[in-house]
Amino acid sequence: MMPIKPTLNLIGAGRLGKTLARLWGQAGVFAVQDVLTTSMTSAQEACHFMGAGMPAQAMDAMRRADFWLIATTDAQIAANATSLAAQTSKVLDRATNSHAPTAFHCSGALGAEQLAPLAALGWHTASAHPILSFATAEAACAQFAGTPCALEGDPAARALLQGAFTAIGAQCFEVRSQDKLLYHAAAVFATNFLPVLQSVAEEAWRATGVPEALLPHLRASLLHNAVANITRMGPQGALTGPAARGDTGAIARQAEAVGAWDDKAGAAYLAMSALALRLAGH
Repeated sequence: MMPIKPTLNLIGAGRLGKTLARLWGQAGVFAVQDVLTTSMTSAQEACHFMGAGMPAQAMDAMRRADFWLIATTDAQIAANATSLAAQTSKVLDRATNSHAPTAFHCSGALGAEQLAPLAALGWHTASAHPILSFATAEAACAQFAGTPCALEGDPAARALLQGAFTAIGAQCFEVRSQDKLLYHAAAVFATNFLPVLQSVAEEAWRATGVPEALLPHLRASLLHNAVANITRMGPQGALTGPAARGDTGAIARQAEAVGAWDDKAGAAYLAMSALALRLAGH
């Protein structure tokens, strides 16, 4: 007799939610059950991508589940937890420790305290943040194996989620609740700012007459070489340019030129150069 899989409901099913649910379904970790999004159309599209699940018209139409993933934007997590707790308290007794559902979200910056109304009902609550750029759900599914995943929340929820995330290839570790903001800011530095810096570089090149046709080559070659050097030698060993040489005069002249072109880019150049000088030990 086949073991019964724990059930999973999703509130919100964007790129992250769809990625996780599809991987969990394929790995046999969860039976994806009900999916609630901003519209029936988007819920249907999410279920089609995940290969499982039933679109739900409203929260009160969702069935009981062992696990609930609130995969909405950060600003909507607490409100959805409050709504779910209100709906749950109408139809269920307070959960017992042995049969309590687990609710979790995947925000990098917010902790399990966003789910406090559910914890008050006896639910296990946690946050689980995979350190991966979810540019598209298709790409994220292909890239997920080996992804580090930060777990935070009550011990029972962390233990359950560690098993679920490990089963799809994640490398789990714990992060303290009070460190979530700094932890997530580090991920922003590592991933979200890279497209911004590349965009500024390309805008500056355009402003100085670099042919548009050359920009894709510059983008591919410089980024590829930079990533390869950082991977091989670490950030300090890969550092080049005036900061690596300690040439503060060149930095000042370039900062002035960048600031004359764009004041925000000029301020960023100065700030990044100061950090680069510190990294180089100057």
